[in-house]
Amino acid sequence: MSHTSHTQHAQHAQHTSEITLGDVTITRVEEMHGPIMPAEQFFPDLPEQAWKDHRETLVPDHLGADDTMVHTAMQTWVLRSEGRTILIDTGVGNDKSRPAVPSWDRLGLDYLGNLAHAGVRPEDVDLVINTHLHVDHVGWNTRLSDGAWIPTFPNATYLMPQADFEFWNPANNPNITGGVNENVFEDSVAPVHAAGLTQLWEGSHRIDANLRLDAAPGHTPGSSVITLTSGSDSAVFVGDLLHTPLQIMEPEHNSCFCEDPAGSRATRRRILGWAADNNALLIPAHLSGHSAAEVAREGGKFAIKGWAPFTPYSHA
Repeated sequence: MSHTSHTQHAQHAQHTSEITLGDVTITRVEEMHGPIMPAEQFFPDLPEQAWKDHRETLVPDHLGADDTMVHTAMQTWVLRSEGRTILIDTGVGNDKSRPAVPSWDRLGLDYLGNLAHAGVRPEDVDLVINTHLHVDHVGWNTRLSDGAWIPTFPNATYLMPQADFEFWNPANNPNITGGVNENVFEDSVAPVHAAGLTQLWEGSHRIDANLRLDAAPGHTPGSSVITLTSGSDSAVFVGDLLHTPLQIMEPEHNSCFCEDPAGSRATRRRILGWAADNNALLIPAHLSGHSAAEVAREGGKFAIKGWAPFTPYSHA
């Protein structure tokens, strides 16, 4: 796959940006973006010097120009493949009680309006893929209606990793109380399951001829990646394998949210290697700016050799 194949079909609409790979159209739909956490808190073992060495790459889309705040995006990847509309991850959501993250508590964002700008109505969605069940990946699984949480996408099957479904259930994990995932299972996972819309999977799951889900544990027990192969094009949607481009250049360093640090490092290095060796577009969940990159091996690390043509978010 050539770099040209990643860039030739770019187009932009309000809060969206779109490319085509093979027979699959990929549209980015924003929930929100901006500064999220200080670098030293988000990545406690990542040396300060590394942020300085790569500042030109990181500012302003991924790091504040005048501070150490890491910038990220909450966004959904909308795939149109084999006649189906597929959502990868669903952001933070509205109206939800998030005591551990005040900036995400009881939001009122126009995410559904942004989906509509991309030509997607909730009833049009055939499949929702939660790469893992963290708070910022499942929020729009449900919406508040007459005081109850109901599935936002009533005609969709929700693919959820079995390992995360079990791990983030507070009945199995008392440590959830007081953490970032407090209330998440109850308001964004259990109502979908109760409605009979979930499909739990383990190991590997073939979505269609273009798309495959594979377990990629470390960040959470059930973290997964979606590999796209269509014609001569390929891409890999890596969820929270990385939160900043600096983890491409410094792949040994984790965020503070990785449940299994050693597993997370091993999985990151493996998937980065696959993307580099197969000239696949690397598409993390949270990168702002151009949101996706082509990577190359550089000694024992990796380098960014080109950005996808998704239109960068405005910093106004």
